Amino acid sequence: MTAVAVVPAYGQCGGSGWTGAAAPSSTATTASSTRATTSTAKPSTTAAPSNTPAPPAGITTTLPASAGYTALPTASIITGSFDGHMVKFDRKGSSGDCEEQTETGEEDAVFILESGASISNVIIGKAQAEGIHCRGPCTVTNVWWEDVCEDAITIKQTGAGDVSTINGGGAFHAEDKIGKLYRACGNCATSHERHVQVDNVCLKDGKEGTGINSNWGDTAILTNIKTSSKPSAANVCCAYKGVAKGSEPPKIGW
Repeated sequence: MTAVAVVPAYGQCGGSGWTGAAAPSSTATTASSTRATTSTAKPSTTAAPSNTPAPPAGITTTLPASAGYTALPTASIITGSFDGHMVKFDRKGSSGDCEEQTETGEEDAVFILESGASISNVIIGKAQAEGIHCRGPCTVTNVWWEDVCEDAITIKQTGAGDVSTINGGGAFHAEDKIGKLYRACGNCATSHERHVQVDNVCLKDGKEGTGINSNWGDTAILTNIKTSSKPSAANVCCAYKGVAKGSEPPKIGW
């Protein structure tokens, strides 16, 4: 794999009034974590994990081994913290099963995290449409998507000080949203200024790394990004023009 380094480490990509480098780069992930509290709504497993596989060390492009499997009939709502012990969960046979690129909604997620909740050590199987939905700031640690299908994770935080963190994990076989690793919504009913940090990530056979709306003041800080040349260096960080709901945000640069 090739390390992308068009913009210096911790370089800025976009933002109101920003006139920096024309070709953003490789660099940084994750914002500071939120603290989760109690745990509820833990899904039961069909196979109790007696020996939980250890999380992978360093960057890997191989899906970890699972410690069991559960098909959930409805989305599991997490209000505190949930450790899946590397069990695989999906929505096989339910309304939340994968429908390829058909747009679905929160009810088709595998897990719904309430504001401040956290989830860790989970594999999300290929029979799912929406992966994880966070209703506010959330923390996602060592979570893997066997097949992204339509969406991997949707974060709906709206507060000016809200921060979500994704630590470790990986996602495979994405046509859309992780064909773009990160995309700030560019045509939601209400627009918000968003800031993302991406660090120590391997991008393989994707379309874009990050997508931000520069006219809304969004920024992206990228460090330690490796790519297979897909996405290309020019597409590791992309700028869009945010628009009103019902329109399609145009790509305006990188």
